[in-house]
Amino acid sequence: MSITFDQPRIAAPSLRPAVTRTTYRAVDAPAPVRLTGRGRVAVVSVALAVLSTLAVVFGSAVVATDEAPVEGTVTTVTVQPGQTLWSIAAEARPDADIRSTVDQIVRLNALEDGAPLPIGATLAVPVQD
Repeated sequence: MSITFDQPRIAAPSLRPAVTRTTYRAVDAPAPVRLTGRGRVAVVSVALAVLSTLAVVFGSAVVATDEAPVEGTVTTVTVQPGQTLWSIAAEARPDADIRSTVDQIVRLNALEDGAPLPIGATLAVPVQD
């Protein structure tokens, strides 16, 4: 009877040493910026706030005319309920063309075309040519 032992095979030593590769990240290079959902909302909110502020500061809602009224030719009228530009123009200058008087009121007060008159607003109205 004979006993045999399994012996592991030993590989022949290689002539070249094993090469391992290591990658290094540069210390000075910043990591890429990644925004979360909350960060995106914050960036958009700040952008909208800046745009809104610029629109308010540089956008003019009321534009005055370059024409200075001649002393005594313009009066002020407070808008009462039920009054229209047509009725105000007819009261101010009954002998003149009402359409031209309405146009002058719109230009003097920088009113938007077709916008309703706010009750209690003070309007400049021409009384003579």
